[in-house]
Amino acid sequence: MLPLISRLLARLSLPTLHWLGACLGRILFWISSSSAAIQRRNLLQSNLAQTNLEAMLRANAEESGKSLIETLAIWQQNHEVLLQQVKQVYGWEQVNAALEAKKGVIFLTPHMGCFEITSIYYGSLHPVTVMYRPSKIKWLQNMMDTGRARSGVTLAEANTAGVRKLMHALKRGEAIGILPDQIPAEGEGEWAPFFGKPAYTMTLASKLAVKTGATVMMAFGERLADGLGYALHLTKVDSIATAALLNQAIEKQIAQKPEQYLWQYNRYKMRRHAMQKLDAPTD
Repeated sequence: MLPLISRLLARLSLPTLHWLGACLGRILFWISSSSAAIQRRNLLQSNLAQTNLEAMLRANAEESGKSLIETLAIWQQNHEVLLQQVKQVYGWEQVNAALEAKKGVIFLTPHMGCFEITSIYYGSLHPVTVMYRPSKIKWLQNMMDTGRARSGVTLAEANTAGVRKLMHALKRGEAIGILPDQIPAEGEGEWAPFFGKPAYTMTLASKLAVKTGATVMMAFGERLADGLGYALHLTKVDSIATAALLNQAIEKQIAQKPEQYLWQYNRYKMRRHAMQKLDAPTD
């Protein structure tokens, strides 16, 4: 059923998709009390909605619905159509400087805005290897693979083999993409403050940055109002040598557009079942 819905959504215009997403987000906010509770707690913890918490919650619910709907559509949409939806790109000169250094680029893409569009756009111009956690549902995984493995984009599973792919890409002077706020498996992270509260934080990105000397950049696909498209924001990060510095960089990015962050994501939990140990290999 979901593949059919995805194909149907892919035929709609972006304004229509975002209107549907906003409606869905409002509905889910009212019927999913547990998700809404996590959203409220996380926003309160961040202290980014001091003036009007309820308005921020409503706006964030709509943006979360848009994220869900647009992702399903993106996985089935034409490549050229997707690229046309990128209206502005900020910070590309920093990308060019990083590529000239030939030590690779580490793009950190938090659960914010349209995080699917960033790798698709970059991959249309240069190679990029993106790490992801595969779904346990085979047909859903097939959809994800088809939708994400576009021209120039190589997927790397979150395991030892995938980390080797990332290392090899950086050694070639290419770019990699990581979701830096994704909760790592037990034993693969460190506790560090995230908006003032301890959160189990991945160490992989920091290890790769220190080991390779790659340029680290935040990548944010801002969702423009009224379905007008996306603006990509690429911002160089001075250092993510520690988990605390990594979280500070994520916080700074979120503060730019807090209504587009996925506050329903339970950032403060820790996974109970470890996968293969994620470490940066030396070869």
